[in-house]
Amino acid sequence: MSSPTSRMPLIDAIKAVACLAIVLHHLAFYGPMSEIAHPLMPRVLDALMHYGRMAVMAFFVVSGFLAARAFAPAGVSRVEQPLAAIKRRYFRLAVPFMAALVLAMACAALARVWMAHDSIPDTPTAPQLAAHVLLSNGLLRQESLSAGVWYVGIDFQLFSVMALLLGLSRWISVRRPTWGWLGAAAIGGLTLASLFVFNRNPYWDETALYFFAYYGLGCCAYWLTGRPRGGLWLLAMAGVVAAALVADFRERIVVAAAIMLLLGAARQAGWLETVAVPGFLSRLARISYSVFLVHFPLCLVVSALVFHFFPEQAAANVLGMGLAVLVSVAGGAAFHRLVECRTLDPIVRRAVMGLFAVGGALAVYSQV
Repeated sequence: MSSPTSRMPLIDAIKAVACLAIVLHHLAFYGPMSEIAHPLMPRVLDALMHYGRMAVMAFFVVSGFLAARAFAPAGVSRVEQPLAAIKRRYFRLAVPFMAALVLAMACAALARVWMAHDSIPDTPTAPQLAAHVLLSNGLLRQESLSAGVWYVGIDFQLFSVMALLLGLSRWISVRRPTWGWLGAAAIGGLTLASLFVFNRNPYWDETALYFFAYYGLGCCAYWLTGRPRGGLWLLAMAGVVAAALVADFRERIVVAAAIMLLLGAARQAGWLETVAVPGFLSRLARISYSVFLVHFPLCLVVSALVFHFFPEQAAANVLGMGLAVLVSVAGGAAFHRLVECRTLDPIVRRAVMGLFAVGGALAVYSQV
């Protein structure tokens, strides 16, 4: 998704701010630095713990918006080979993900040298590693090896569902040309089902059905705008969301709806590609997936070091949290250059998979 977002600075800004919010949320949620620093800034840390995690919804809405733009810009599917698209998406997500998990296992082992804390993940088991390779640790009820990695599996599920629906729509429209709208209609229907049914039931929260409310709102933001009276269609969708909130108020739906309205209004007004944002936000947006993948293991090492040397000094731990943010961004930039940008290179792909297999085997063997 890097090439489309480079022409849409507003999306860059959303991704960059959401990325930083997630890093800060994990720093506030997982100790020990936040526990020691809490007396100095309790309101800030409490707000980050409660609200920072909602930034993930912005990524889902943006992903749906960009997927609609790429695969069905006029609401008619362009997806001729959905399985090939899903395969490409898997490697784009999974290769950096596996490399980051090797880093996570190494950083967790290093952090155990300096501290004992429940924020440090346990050494992995073979079923855990297999579930992570399949991007299905949540579905298979396996403990995550790093914070926030559930997002990767859900993103893959959402993309796969959309690709399959649009692929089926394409197949039908070749035989019945007047049915070209079928894929977009199916995605809209699934969005409504998620808003009013699945997203209200925690039973579904490891599946795309629960999260499709956010992803589908991104699709709607694209498909309903950029046309005559697009603003009215967008407001009508906002009314549907309001009805869903009356039925069951959910803060995350509010966040997703706000991003939908922002993106839709920007597209309708024609300034989605022209609004000016600071250059550093665009650069951070390009590396946001890498920062997301590596920030927790790097923060874990920084936290262990600060806790080891300053176990009671609140001010030092506040500075340590700031240092962890800088290390996360710098580490994400390096990871993006060395790994994420090269996921389509077969040599890099094989090297990462081999490293994951060896690192995982050593981690599992260390428990025996």
